[in-house]
Amino acid sequence: MLTIQAGRIFSILAFFIFLATLTARNRSVAQESSSAIPRLGERLADVQAAGLAKLAIASLQREFPNKPGNVITGPESILSPKKMHPAFYGCFDWHSSVHGHWMLVRLLKTNPQHPLNAESRLKLAENLTTENIIAETVYFDEKENKSFERMYGWAWLLRLVDELHSWDDPTGKQWRESLKPLESKIVELTKSYLPRLRQPVRTGVHPDTAFALGQILDYSRTVDDKDFEALIVSRSRDYYLKDSNYNARFEPSGEDFFSQSLNEADLMRRVLRPEEFAKWFNQFLPELKNQTKSKLLEPVEVSDVTDGKLVHLAGLDLSRAWCMLGIARGLPAGDGRSALLFESAAEHARVGLGYVFSGHYEGEHWLGTFAVYALTQ
Repeated sequence: MLTIQAGRIFSILAFFIFLATLTARNRSVAQESSSAIPRLGERLADVQAAGLAKLAIASLQREFPNKPGNVITGPESILSPKKMHPAFYGCFDWHSSVHGHWMLVRLLKTNPQHPLNAESRLKLAENLTTENIIAETVYFDEKENKSFERMYGWAWLLRLVDELHSWDDPTGKQWRESLKPLESKIVELTKSYLPRLRQPVRTGVHPDTAFALGQILDYSRTVDDKDFEALIVSRSRDYYLKDSNYNARFEPSGEDFFSQSLNEADLMRRVLRPEEFAKWFNQFLPELKNQTKSKLLEPVEVSDVTDGKLVHLAGLDLSRAWCMLGIARGLPAGDGRSALLFESAAEHARVGLGYVFSGHYEGEHWLGTFAVYALTQ
């Protein structure tokens, strides 16, 4: 009997020790994550950059869970994610993998001495091989795959190329060279698609046309592709120049990670000169002209970070922040809306950054990218 009671006592003590250890570990993780989140406008410290890089490193070669998004045309097209996409198979889906690679490159550029520099380079080198990228390129040759990841994934792929193109780093130049076949394929597909897209896709999630055009316009200017730039500017004007009196009270919907109105404005500040942009912005969002209260200026809370769709709203806070920064900088000097937008961007970033290190894969496989994009523009 004494032996049994002693065993029970030992089990209870062991259980409480386990709880104490678990609590301490969770507290340590929380403290580490907190230290990895700067405020908008602050330069990333090396330890903060490493904390963000760690999120991508943990996902880039994690094949499952996975959401392929491919069209199955027969038994031969039932393949594992890595078989279909040897470079971009991790991070749950193709586009998240692509922008996870972008995030690692961006952090290597902004913080070249951060503690996970070597590991970041290793993961990039393993994935961005010539052989892997050729396989990724061939994937788009199939009829059913020509619209794969259109245009969100395309935009992030060209953003990755943009980042590498402007990086004076020997290994970075090798990765940039490896990406050329896929880069050419995406540019080709985009040039074919835009003339056929009569109306833009307006949505708070992946297919939003304005977000993609903004990213691709930046790319075209970085690589000095004048014809591509002219096409994007022309289509942007066709789609959005006459827009007026946008009603922001219907944003956001419950699963948005974009503001379609702010994405549009963030694109048009790239297309128009400051004075022309201010005039367009007056007609498009007149409620901000008078600095009246707008739903667009209110950060959004996430009710459940374990829900892969609801956690989109954390990304909305971060993407709103970077759009507001871009819009404010696109306005002429002295425009009163700039201060309003800077203030709201900081508050959106504060809320959004609080969800980046949730401990749940639903958000952690992609929110780091949105954080880095907002923090390093």
